[in-house]
Amino acid sequence: MIDTMDLGATATQEPSEPLFDLATDPVPSFAALQQERSAIFARRRAHDSFANTVERLAQDGEQGRRRGLGLWMLGDFEGAVSLLSNHPQDDVAAFTLGHSLASLGRFKEAADVFKALSVKHPEEPRPRQAWIDAGLEAELASGDEDSGRAQLISALEDAPTSFHDSAEAKYLAGRLCELSHDRQDAIDAYSAARELDPTHRRNLFRLAHLAERSGLDDLALECYETLTTMLPIDRNVMMNLGVLYEDLGRDTEAAACFETVTRCQPLDRRARLYLQDAVAGMNMFYDEDMEKKEDRLNQILRIPITDFELTVRARNCLNKMDIMTLGDLVKKSENELLSYKNFGETSLAEIKEILGSKGLRLGMAREEAVASIARNQTFSPQELDTSDPLNRSVNDLKLSIRARRAVENMGCMTLSEIVSHTEEELLAMPNFGVTSLIELRDKLGEYNLKLKGDD
Repeated sequence: MIDTMDLGATATQEPSEPLFDLATDPVPSFAALQQERSAIFARRRAHDSFANTVERLAQDGEQGRRRGLGLWMLGDFEGAVSLLSNHPQDDVAAFTLGHSLASLGRFKEAADVFKALSVKHPEEPRPRQAWIDAGLEAELASGDEDSGRAQLISALEDAPTSFHDSAEAKYLAGRLCELSHDRQDAIDAYSAARELDPTHRRNLFRLAHLAERSGLDDLALECYETLTTMLPIDRNVMMNLGVLYEDLGRDTEAAACFETVTRCQPLDRRARLYLQDAVAGMNMFYDEDMEKKEDRLNQILRIPITDFELTVRARNCLNKMDIMTLGDLVKKSENELLSYKNFGETSLAEIKEILGSKGLRLGMAREEAVASIARNQTFSPQELDTSDPLNRSVNDLKLSIRARRAVENMGCMTLSEIVSHTEEELLAMPNFGVTSLIELRDKLGEYNLKLKGDD
């Protein structure tokens, strides 16, 4: 469930000392594994030394179990699953197996593992929370939010009385409130869980994310910065923290976050794009003419694939093919897509419909794509009468980077296109929260304009 990175000494906590030798010492608990994991990610030398230790362990027997635990610690979840599946009776191995499966998105399998542990240890809150959480993620991944909410309610009702006083139960209560769109109650529940366990990663992340979307930037910043002290650091934490720093005008710190991600994951296009924006902010450079000349093609090709309604199968296939935007997609041919495992005619039809709505198709060269979009463009903002506020360019609003990205990703070129959207549609955009919404409304108000549905 957490996408982690080896960030070395960039974390703000003091590196901890190794707790035990994985090859020879007894492995006391999963918590000890987590602590040791932090120690090995604190220094490159410690990480490399530990990796060598794991590599020398055999694939079977007790050494195979230890090797599997070590692979999880290093982030090799596939390898960990392969080895730890052979040790279902060992609690530490089973709990680590469940987390490895969850990290791979195999939530139903993870839920089965955690359920067995919860039945075996009914008074232990962590396996129960992991079981309920993995089951919820499985339902959400299938697109059935209502079923996930009902399943979560039932699981909480069936939990023993002692569970409800735990940080794990408060966290799950927060998830239920969030699914029920009770934002303040969710924040209260996550905050209660934080009081009980300030090191609960998933709770801190949900609290930070929800606080950010609610305009509680100080709370979000506090939670994200706490998460950066927990090694290895989640990539999403660094990205979200960077965006928040940008909104607060702390461009140097934002750039540092994005640069850290690109250094660890050089092929991360989103991080590279955000880094460029942050560096531009650091230099206080804004070329208004160039901004106005940015054509509709570039904006459309930057729209993330995740913004479109796709089946889970099609989305997963595109993700595995490293197709993140429409620009990535138009470069592919039909044969390239169909040659990929589990990508069939139904998924192809979905893709064609999406591209067709933008005047695009598969296998287009850049020049051809430019011409196609030009033909399908009913007007050019520069050619319109800008005395009508509705015809003005979105660039005239002088929005912050985050708000500008959101309207760009929705394909908006003019104020008319922005006001055709509702508050709910905007808030559904990635990294667009209440602060950005208030900013956009204020800017539109300068032209006596309102969002669709506003009184």
